[in-house]
Amino acid sequence: MSAEPLRERTRTAATAVAHANIALIKYWGKADEGLIIPHTSSLSLTLDDLHTTTSVVFDEALDTDEAALDGRRLAGRALARVRVMLDLVRARAGLDGVSARVRSRNTVPTAAGLASSASGLAALAGAAAAAAGLDLDDRDLSRLARRGSGSAARSVFGGLALWHAGHDDASSYAEPVSSPLRLAIVVIVIDAGPKPVSSREAMRRTVATSPDYPAWVRRSAGDLAEALDAVRTGDLPRLGDVAEANAFGMHGTMLSATPPVRYLTPASLAALRTVWRARRDGLPVWATMDAGPNVKAITSAADAEAVARRLRADLAGVVPETNVIVAHAGPGIQVRRHPAEAR
Repeated sequence: MSAEPLRERTRTAATAVAHANIALIKYWGKADEGLIIPHTSSLSLTLDDLHTTTSVVFDEALDTDEAALDGRRLAGRALARVRVMLDLVRARAGLDGVSARVRSRNTVPTAAGLASSASGLAALAGAAAAAAGLDLDDRDLSRLARRGSGSAARSVFGGLALWHAGHDDASSYAEPVSSPLRLAIVVIVIDAGPKPVSSREAMRRTVATSPDYPAWVRRSAGDLAEALDAVRTGDLPRLGDVAEANAFGMHGTMLSATPPVRYLTPASLAALRTVWRARRDGLPVWATMDAGPNVKAITSAADAEAVARRLRADLAGVVPETNVIVAHAGPGIQVRRHPAEAR
């Protein structure tokens, strides 16, 4: 790791583009809240069309940090979350006391269970580190992104990514996984609005109160081993089966929490039935869900458009307001340094 002299750094901005990812084997619950160390390792697919673009400049002329998302100034908890990442970068780069200007644009609906925090915090980590003059390898950047949002550790990488839960800051990071499979996710957007319960609050409640959570954690290790063997051998049905079971095991732990956390809505259940009917009729498609009402359908890249057509047709009569999006495997984070714009 290296850093440029302060005078040079404060004239330099950086922009990063990071893509959302959907977990096939889930991360749910933290063993260490401060470092965001998870109870379970996880496996995800980074997606092509759902991404966040973030620019950061450290500027000695600023009195305080400023951040905006899609043209709206952030304040309160949202700004505090940005500052956590900026403080981590400032501490590593020797920029204590230098404020930053952050501008982000999102193609991912925010806080809707579509991994906006993964793409958003990965992009912020990449842009802030580069603007501060830090030279981080992919593993270090994954560890840094994790400190903002756990799933952001995986958005540093394209395609399939494995996040090792680890036991401390150094051992908890993601890395890419190679596979002969060419996967796609068909996203059924039922509600793009914010979730009624944030993922962080839902995780805390589940870990603290669900009697089913310890058993899900134990089972998840076996699910991950089976999923990794399936992706490495190109066995899509085996991957789909274990991914679907892992997701609904996770939702089961939420339902047994006190009070219960229920993200599934009647529209979610209707969408799930369309996925299961499509599979019964011969299409290679399996369902997964994260924290939110939206349903994701795992399939092959070659079958994605056929799956989407089938789901749109079946949903038209029961949940007509849904939006069905086809997302293929996407790239890893892209970061570039550039001169700061004059203000």
